[in-house]
Amino acid sequence: MTMAIQLARVDDRLLHGQVATVWTKAIRPNRILVVSDNVAQDHLRKLLIMQAAPPEVKANVITVAKMVQIYRDARFDQFRPLVLTETLGEMAELAAQGIDLTETGVNVGNLAYTVHKTMLTPSVAADTADVTAVQQLVAAGVNVYTQTVPTDRQQAFLTLATKQGLTAN
Repeated sequence: MTMAIQLARVDDRLLHGQVATVWTKAIRPNRILVVSDNVAQDHLRKLLIMQAAPPEVKANVITVAKMVQIYRDARFDQFRPLVLTETLGEMAELAAQGIDLTETGVNVGNLAYTVHKTMLTPSVAADTADVTAVQQLVAAGVNVYTQTVPTDRQQAFLTLATKQGLTAN
């Protein structure tokens, strides 16, 4: 048996109201794992994220290396986590390190617009680095899709990126 990931989500806002309420009700995780090397080093952000968790689900902020370590450790097999990363690169790194995301796929919920990024949906902006990370995930057999809330239709990330000229056809 291994850890049964309920949802793997990329959201640059990490744990916020939408995730804490709507997604946790929809997927019923018993743990929220925020996987971010940056946030794990930032005491204030870590504290704020842990406070944003709904009362019934404990949240932890851990590094990519720690996530890989606990995923391989049988003592954590009872975890049914919602895994959140801030970037597609971090999610691709988790998959590259052996975390199986083929069952759940990767949900891209929110990536803010910045200079050099292209809007794919009203809440997801991407650049070539994001597309490369998604291509790595897809090559590993992982379905990567955008979906803000559970009631929204899932849209294939690479299809949206191609329509916006971010991928080579």
